[in-house]
Amino acid sequence: MDGGRFVSEQENLLKNESEITKEIEDTVKVLLQGLGEDSNREGLMETPLRVAKALRHGTRGYRQEVKDIVQGALFPEAGLDSAVGQAGGAGGLVIVRDPDLFSYCESCLLPFQVKCHVGYIPSGQWVLGLSKLSRVADVFAKRLQGPQHLADEVCSALHNGIKPAGVAVVLYFLDHNHHSPKMGLQGWVRAFVYSCSGVFENENRDVWGDFLTLLKFKGVEVEKNHTQTTAKLCWCPFSSLDLPVFNKHQSTRDCCRVSSMTGPSQSAMISAWLMKFKKCNLEIKLNGFNLAKPNMSEGNGNAGCNQDELKSELNIPFWSQCKQLLLPFHGVVHIGYFHASGDKPIDISILESIVLFYGCKLQVQERLTRQIVEIVSSTFGVEVMVVMEANHICMISRGIEKVGSSTATIVVLGRFLSDPTAKAMFL
Repeated sequence: MDGGRFVSEQENLLKNESEITKEIEDTVKVLLQGLGEDSNREGLMETPLRVAKALRHGTRGYRQEVKDIVQGALFPEAGLDSAVGQAGGAGGLVIVRDPDLFSYCESCLLPFQVKCHVGYIPSGQWVLGLSKLSRVADVFAKRLQGPQHLADEVCSALHNGIKPAGVAVVLYFLDHNHHSPKMGLQGWVRAFVYSCSGVFENENRDVWGDFLTLLKFKGVEVEKNHTQTTAKLCWCPFSSLDLPVFNKHQSTRDCCRVSSMTGPSQSAMISAWLMKFKKCNLEIKLNGFNLAKPNMSEGNGNAGCNQDELKSELNIPFWSQCKQLLLPFHGVVHIGYFHASGDKPIDISILESIVLFYGCKLQVQERLTRQIVEIVSSTFGVEVMVVMEANHICMISRGIEKVGSSTATIVVLGRFLSDPTAKAMFL
């Protein structure tokens, strides 16, 4: 009888999960329709389901309880002096450093990553299994969050769940000024938030010094004044992003930027983010960059018959949108081509406009690389090679969570295809 009830409950859970996933899937189809896309076309048919599954996975913390993790993971550990009441004796500081947390931003519904450090002082002669510190943090990370709110929730949950003498939580994350389409993923920067309880609330006590010293062993320098300041900034790298209004006399190096606005994040849903891409694409067309063959200098008409100079344009920034999960990817493009000796090279602003034009669509990196090669070759009659290096936000969603990974793609035409020496020169 009990077994039958258990099976019935499991069936209901699966049914509810399927219904919720279907609702999200239908909503994504409406979003794609609003962008002018056909969700039934080849390449997008599975996108709504992928997005729904990724969102459900990335917000599974709503379906988890901290007490289920903590209960059964508390172990008796008497202190050296039972009168102190701290497992391990006076001091008794325990720290778990550097677990990576992945969450969805409550401002823009896009995933972000933070490094987490959790410390606590046990009391009542009980200690918590070390893995549970990371698991408790992950429960709250898998909800819509901002870094400060995340730190506060982790601290409060641990303090209420294991009744320690005190808890300290420090998160550090990518500053919005260092996570832009122009600069790419530059690594961790000194942008911190923290939360504390119990004995840690007195920042002048020795326990804070011990905590910060143990973080310093890992190369983490926490400046208390700095943490209080950065907690107030508009940290979100996406909600404040201004896609360029493209001017045909302006370089995309000047257009690809992230605003440095401060204050609370503007409410920005992912649909608004995607509509910016659609608007940017239209603005490029209206400004004359429909990629028709431009008027070049006289000599460039001979490029096809006397291509003996290798020209390289490196580190052209780009930002695009993955068609499979509707998540951003960004990086740099390197373009190499042969042109006739003495002729004027292709204007860099034209190459940048081509990259921007094709980037402002739902894309996959392989296709984007090929499209740039084909349009440059057909428009200017040159032999061309393109290398694209990108960081994909989807690599920190769907449970993949591969920090610092990047993807490179190469497409070649003409001499680069048949002559290894030419390819080696450019690389």
